[in-house]
Amino acid sequence: MGIAADDMNGDQVAIEISGLSVYTHHGVSDAEQEVGQVLVLDLRIESPSVGALQSDDVAETVDYGAVSLRVAELATAKSYRTLEALISMIADTLIAEFAISLIWIRATKPEPPVPLAMDGVSVELVRQAQ
Repeated sequence: MGIAADDMNGDQVAIEISGLSVYTHHGVSDAEQEVGQVLVLDLRIESPSVGALQSDDVAETVDYGAVSLRVAELATAKSYRTLEALISMIADTLIAEFAISLIWIRATKPEPPVPLAMDGVSVELVRQAQ
């Protein structure tokens, strides 16, 4: 798992959440919005400081469990036509609610509605807190 942050020693820490699978109703077509599909989310979040490096206290870092639950909640709360709009909303919400200075997020449809064989279609976004 991971959070990129500087502590007093200049250490960098990154929190990564990989393969968060949620059943969603996002897509351009009405069928995608009605039937739904699995969406896989990957995130890397960075924070300006992580006191937990010295204190071993989860209250002094970004709780990846809480972030994961919030991402799943956001991804399933409303239908979006585009993955771009979905991950933009998720990034903005996480930056507002957690001590995050930078977020990288990728949303992947493992079985996109395309008549070709492929492993999936992904959209990525990098957003820095203002």
